[in-house]
Amino acid sequence: MTATRKSAQPRAWQRMLSGRRLDLLDPSPIDIEIDDIAHGLARVARWNGQTLGPLPFNVAQHSLIVEDFCAELKPGWPTKWRLAALLHDGPEFVIGDMISPFKAQLGGQYKIIERRLQQAIHLRFGLPADLPANIEALIKRADRASAFFEATQLAGFEAAEARKFFSAPRGLQPITLKTMTATQAQRAFLARFDALIKAL
Repeated sequence: MTATRKSAQPRAWQRMLSGRRLDLLDPSPIDIEIDDIAHGLARVARWNGQTLGPLPFNVAQHSLIVEDFCAELKPGWPTKWRLAALLHDGPEFVIGDMISPFKAQLGGQYKIIERRLQQAIHLRFGLPADLPANIEALIKRADRASAFFEATQLAGFEAAEARKFFSAPRGLQPITLKTMTATQAQRAFLARFDALIKAL
């Protein structure tokens, strides 16, 4: 083996179905395509697949719920922030949905990669690389509300346990979850994205 081969860095890019080659360590907004995001998120299972029913509950459907919750919590919220809510788990189209307990153990490097991907996604679609703190806080509130309903309806959590980890949803109408197929979720995600982009 040559010295060059010994010192070669491991591949850090992922080829996407669009043909783009996305560098995970230094992602460029020009390598981000919404079709790749929708395709990936619709095929990533929430809760590592530990949910009831014949279908995994996917991240694309979760993202739609979070965007809808943000609109319910903040009627008249600017369209660009609703777009940010829809894309809040965008990096997972290429790095997957790491469950929170494991993500906490991985720490720094994982968070850096996730943040760089999120910044590239934001810039690609005309959002600020880093969202204002109050915008992130509302999206996080909607995210936790969705997690509460998912936990209690699909992931086997008792209500008291879910309240401990995710807090009880406030200011939102309860929802009943019906898991979409990957194809349904992908189409719904793209339709919502297109509607928001046209409304900007």
